[in-house]
Formats: sequence, structure tokens, C-alpha cells
Amino acid sequence: MFKKLVQSLSNSLHKQPAAAPAAKGAKPSAATKNIEPKKADTPLKKIVEALAPAHKVEPAKSPEELCGIEPKWNKDQVKERLKLLYRRYNRAASSLNNSTRGEADAMLDAIVAVREKHFGAI
Repeated sequence: MFKKLVQSLSNSLHKQPAAAPAAKGAKPSAATKNIEPKKADTPLKKIVEALAPAHKVEPAKSPEELCGIEPKWNKDQVKERLKLLYRRYNRAASSLNNSTRGEADAMLDAIVAVREKHFGAI
């Protein structure tokens, strides 16, 4: 979002107002031409590109990996971990923040999947 905002501001600052119509037969001077600098050459563009994080696509994690459950854990350890995660993410599911609520919904789905795998259908 920050990157888009900076680019929008950069584009609006570099645009020059349209020149008044010239008389017939008159050649436009260099000052009246609407010349924009190359976008890649602007200092602001270079700063934005340097600061923008590279978006890496992470491979999809299994529900056990999302919940942090080790394969060697016994049922009691798994149950305690799921209980803790459920309390945490059930509260977050009612958040007003969309990203927090979305993350909580995904985690609650993972908790249900792990619970069904280890303890059978609910």
C-alpha cells in the first residue's frame, strides 16, 4: 500500500500542466513541451524499489506445521497445544481488523483439521 501511495505521489509531482494552445504555425519551445523524465530514473522510484520487500511465495504449510505440532508428541501434548491455540485464535476471530480475522479463521480451520486427524471426527 505504501509503495502504491509513493508511486501515485511521484507520478502526480512529475506531471507538468498542459501548455496553452500555441498560435498557428508557431513551433513549441522546449519549455512548453510536456516532457516527463523516465520513471526508472527518478530518485523516488529508486528509493521505493530499494525499500520494497521482495514478495516471496511461501509453500503451503500443513495444519500440523501451522499449529506447531511435532510428530513425536503424545496425545496429551497435542491436546494442550490445540487448546491454547483455540483460545488465542477464537478471540482473534472477532477482531475488527480484517487481516487479523482472516489469519484467525485460517488457524481455526487448521486446528479443526489437526483435531480430527488425531482425535477423530468431532
